[in-house]
Amino acid sequence: MTAHTTGPERGTTNSADGSARVGVQAGVVHGDVHNYTVSPDAAPEEKFRTGLRFLEGGMAKHARELIYAAFAAGHRTDEVWFHWLLALVSGRTRHELSDEEAASLRAEPGGLRRIGGGAWTDGVLTVRRLLDCAEDPGADLRSVFKELDELGETQRALIVRHLGTFLEGPLHDQMWHRGLARARREWRARDRSGRCWKFFEPEPLAPREYKPPPPRIPGVVLARVTALAAVTGLPAVSLGYLLLTAGTLLGFLGYLVTLAGCYLTLREVLARRLRAALRDPARPAPRRAPPDGFARKVDQRFLHYFAKYMPPGMERGVWMEMTAGVRQKIRDEIVQTYRESRVGVGRINWLIRHRTSEVCKRWRNRPSQPPAPSPLAMLGPVALLTLGTVITLTDPVADTSTMLLITALAGMFTARDGLDIAVEYRRHAYERRESRRALDASHAAFQRWRQRLADKPQDPELAAWLDCDRKILLNNALRHYKLAMSEIIAYGFIDTPAPSSARARVRGGPWRYRDYEIMLFLLTRDGVRQVTTELDFEVGEFSGEQRDNYRFESIAVVHVRQTASHPWTFELSLCNGQRITIPADGLAVEELQQGEAPGTVAEATLDAAGVHHTLHVLEGIAASGKHWADRAR
Repeated sequence: MTAHTTGPERGTTNSADGSARVGVQAGVVHGDVHNYTVSPDAAPEEKFRTGLRFLEGGMAKHARELIYAAFAAGHRTDEVWFHWLLALVSGRTRHELSDEEAASLRAEPGGLRRIGGGAWTDGVLTVRRLLDCAEDPGADLRSVFKELDELGETQRALIVRHLGTFLEGPLHDQMWHRGLARARREWRARDRSGRCWKFFEPEPLAPREYKPPPPRIPGVVLARVTALAAVTGLPAVSLGYLLLTAGTLLGFLGYLVTLAGCYLTLREVLARRLRAALRDPARPAPRRAPPDGFARKVDQRFLHYFAKYMPPGMERGVWMEMTAGVRQKIRDEIVQTYRESRVGVGRINWLIRHRTSEVCKRWRNRPSQPPAPSPLAMLGPVALLTLGTVITLTDPVADTSTMLLITALAGMFTARDGLDIAVEYRRHAYERRESRRALDASHAAFQRWRQRLADKPQDPELAAWLDCDRKILLNNALRHYKLAMSEIIAYGFIDTPAPSSARARVRGGPWRYRDYEIMLFLLTRDGVRQVTTELDFEVGEFSGEQRDNYRFESIAVVHVRQTASHPWTFELSLCNGQRITIPADGLAVEELQQGEAPGTVAEATLDAAGVHHTLHVLEGIAASGKHWADRAR
């Protein structure tokens, strides 16, 4: 779809650099929430309830389709008709309605089941009176607003939220003041700053046990050690038997002392080698992970959190160098455990953060590694071994030198390979114990994190906050330009994601963004007032406001392009060469889940972002300029 308007003057235009965009971050989809999904053969009441959720989520177009489908299928009550009327006019002006839709506002549908004339019936009657007053300049507004104020809280809040844009003149002013008062009350209600961020957190993945690699012992080494152990054992047993039967008691005691010294020496050597293996494990050099791969994203998360949880007073370079080994070890464990699960790294962010904080805590409670053993620790076992050997060799009865030499030589070769095997088995046992300990700690951290996310806001709550933000921004613009709402011919918002903003959505719902760039267009008698600002959605704060004002006759060209790959791109060129471009790339991201039809997510996001209404207004300017504004009035 393309529309052009040429003003009195036409010249060369230059594209502004401010329209450059940076892609948004990978999105989070809460697949366990099905507020916006309904099967084609669902019961009429189920379609109606889903339509209500779309209306609460700010997607009036989808709400109209589902609520009317439920009504057409026989689900006809005043509650259904009340919401149908609101969905029909929500976020729209009178000239946006088709002839059929305009007739629906005045018609009394057949087959309505009025049950006791309750709150929904009163709501329908009040909506009707408000719509009638919009067409009657002499209507008694005081009585109709008294009737509105006497409605139930639910019905009154819905009317104020959805009917305001459709009304005109003094009626619009009255409704606007009520909507603004409600927006001020609800703007940061329900602990917005403490809960909103949780919507953008993915559902955490439960911890899994890391299975350390089994002992790495080649078969040839195992066979060699077995043979050497037999060679060592035979002369050792023979020597002991000889000393016991043919030698003196002193020689046999020396032999026992030699065995004790040998055992203690080997135990100390084993402890030292095991400590060294655990401190500086022989790990293969890390392979270069693909830029967009799971392992690379885990690397980035570890670098981020190790820098974030750096101990006070520690230089970053020193800290990263000191923790390089343990960081690589934990990183490899997580990549090995979760790589095949095909999950985004966001679902294990909590685990990376937890494991990183554990390293930092151990560092604060130093020493994280046991102190290096003293060289004197070997003195006792070696002295004992030497003493026993000397006593054994001085036995006056038995000639033990030859057999002792054979035993010592065979024992040296046996100990060399045997210690390697023992270190591997003990390393594996230690890592198994550490893995189970880490799993228990991770389970506790997982439960704490899930508990913290338990009060995550639902999508309609985010839509209500965004609606309040829009009203606050609109009120700021009206105060700046010293305009009353009745002086506004039409207005529209376009909410686009700020560069690199995090995003999340529920299944079937629109993308919600942590940071927005909001454009507000006000059409007045004198021209267009455009306000552009950034919104920190988590706390509802605006920053960096920019205002552009231009008369209708200063518009040189308006270009609206809609293709399959880009839902739409709007470009407005002024006679002074300024070009205002609004791409919707960030709003058109699909990233579909199983069962979602192509185009549904982008369409829902465009609907929630106010694009359809604003596009109608901008195309009106493109088609007729000031004449369109006069007709709208």
